[in-house]
Amino acid sequence: MNQSAENDNQTPTGAVSLAQSSPTVGTFRERDGALEWSGRQETLRIEPWGPDAVRVRARLGGPLLDGLPGALLDEVESTESSVKIEQGQGRLTVGALTVEVSAEGLIRFTRTADGHELLSEERAHFWWPGSRLYTAVGNGHHRLEQRFAAYDDEKLYGLGQHQHGRLDQKGLVLDLVQRNAEVGIPVLTSSRGYTLLWNNPAIGRVELAGNGTRWVADSARQIDYWITAGEPADAQRRYSAVTGRTPMLPEWAAGFWQCKLRYRTQDELLAVAREYKRRGLPIDVIVCDFFHWTHLGEWKFDPREWPDPAALVAELAGMGIKLVVSVWPSVSPLSENHPVMDQRGLFIGTQYGPTAHADWPDKEVASTVQVAFYDATNPEAREFVWARVRENYLEPYGITAFWLDACEPELKPGFQENLRYWAGPGLEVGNIYPAENARTFYEGLKAAGEDEIVSLNRSAWAGSQRYGAALWSGDIGTDFPTLRRQIAAGLNTALSGIPWWNTDIGGFHGGDPDDPAYREVMVRWFQFGAFSPLMRLHGFREPGMPLGPEMTGGPNEVWSYGEEAGAILERYLRLRERIKPYVLRVMREAHEDGLPVMRPLFLEFPGDERAWSVDDAYLFGRDVLVAPVLEAGATTWTTYLPAGARWTDAWTGQTYDGGTSVTVDAPLERIPVFLRDGAVLPVAE
Repeated sequence: MNQSAENDNQTPTGAVSLAQSSPTVGTFRERDGALEWSGRQETLRIEPWGPDAVRVRARLGGPLLDGLPGALLDEVESTESSVKIEQGQGRLTVGALTVEVSAEGLIRFTRTADGHELLSEERAHFWWPGSRLYTAVGNGHHRLEQRFAAYDDEKLYGLGQHQHGRLDQKGLVLDLVQRNAEVGIPVLTSSRGYTLLWNNPAIGRVELAGNGTRWVADSARQIDYWITAGEPADAQRRYSAVTGRTPMLPEWAAGFWQCKLRYRTQDELLAVAREYKRRGLPIDVIVCDFFHWTHLGEWKFDPREWPDPAALVAELAGMGIKLVVSVWPSVSPLSENHPVMDQRGLFIGTQYGPTAHADWPDKEVASTVQVAFYDATNPEAREFVWARVRENYLEPYGITAFWLDACEPELKPGFQENLRYWAGPGLEVGNIYPAENARTFYEGLKAAGEDEIVSLNRSAWAGSQRYGAALWSGDIGTDFPTLRRQIAAGLNTALSGIPWWNTDIGGFHGGDPDDPAYREVMVRWFQFGAFSPLMRLHGFREPGMPLGPEMTGGPNEVWSYGEEAGAILERYLRLRERIKPYVLRVMREAHEDGLPVMRPLFLEFPGDERAWSVDDAYLFGRDVLVAPVLEAGATTWTTYLPAGARWTDAWTGQTYDGGTSVTVDAPLERIPVFLRDGAVLPVAE
């Protein structure tokens, strides 16, 4: 950052009217290149935080606090900036972004080039409250509210992964909380030309209403957010730079992942892998799901079901298949680790009552047990868990890839109000848990000398990507409406800084492989999966069994869906293998530039107004437009092709000018795919 000498000339602001929350005015000063305003016992600091971006912090009743949990990296790119304090106003300019602060401490963000208003704070009422509200909840914590103006023409995207099916989230109220299939990542991209990160892991909500936008933290100590100006692609570059870029995806992870709930034994899993190879089908990964362990929280194979993991890993490696193993953050009281972890304070605690947070089945017991969760915000707890994982998976067997399931964590009930983390009270820090859990494995593998790091996570927070976290869309349904909702879910996840994303192909909850209607769902979903950042087949197929250590679901391999459907699935396995070099090229863009793999049309075509509203198609990297078939029985499909490019049907070779909707043939074996401006990709065989 541009560092300037501290200017302690506290400049009185201009006069204000009595029709405000206070008849007094605040004072400005410049300090170390930042603009500070103070008044009514509040301190406000706005400082450059990377090119075209600032960080805004505000606190009532004391100096600003450093070191609170958040997503921003400590070191950011140095950038030129300027501060002006004159006529009772303050102004900070950082490249394309200018921040104006009024005499009363109201903030307005504008585009430097032309003064266009990007976002402005707005009072809730002319008298009280103002744009920033602090309601005491005790012990120095407040219920925080940050209010901004609403704009009728604004479209809003991001905010993590949700199942409401909306791409543009203007008009919605969303909880900022982690739940299975609902992932709160508080970063918002606006059609007005800004992207904002609410740099606060507190439980709360964001309201994107017609009469104003409001961010709420139920209990925290200060307001903290980051904002940048620019088109969405530029904003993604800026955002990923300040929260951390994803590592480079390993080649093995770009292929096909085979999974089901669940392969119960070593022999069962190996039989599936061998059958893929016997049939000559591409497969890069196979997953060992939950209950492979002795007890929950012992993080090791049960020798009764997995008698020779070394032989398992060796045979899979010989077939070119990577083994991914499920690791949960929960610890059964039957686990050998429970007493020592409890004694050393390595569990998430509670404000009231014992440390048990959920009931869960375990081996050698007829009923459920009350499990605890390791506290991933505690460095000592992260070290302890990684040590067990290293001793039981990495060192003896060379297993380096992990499925971090139930990492919200899966509380029952989900009362963050009752939790006490090492990093702070549950209401203040609860949303950061999945990122810290991914950090456990990233830092552990790095320390062990591993460079290729991928973990599959059911939840995430801002910055998870820097720890090699891939996100999947959780335990979702198995029908066409659910499939359609995943398009918006994936695109908003991409705009939230998580480039590695996927769904359970076919959905999770049910699905009968013998049902012709479900076979159609599976085919269409599999086609979408072939053009997803990660391609992973998973689900709890019918007939299922009750939750417990003996459970498994129905078959879920590509040959499980009959001859006609199976032949189509095999075709798309081979298609994914053919386009893997392109997938890896796009993954390198994510690693080096921070651009997502799955892109809304407006990311590449911001000047096309219609592109901002397309929620049923997307770009896969720069050059491929994918329009999944999302309705039963469809044999043709209509999609919009953005203006500013010429598009070629990847199957037929027919070309189209952009800026129009086209209807193409889409028989069951074909997903509409278009190539941009003469790009070449071996989609068709």
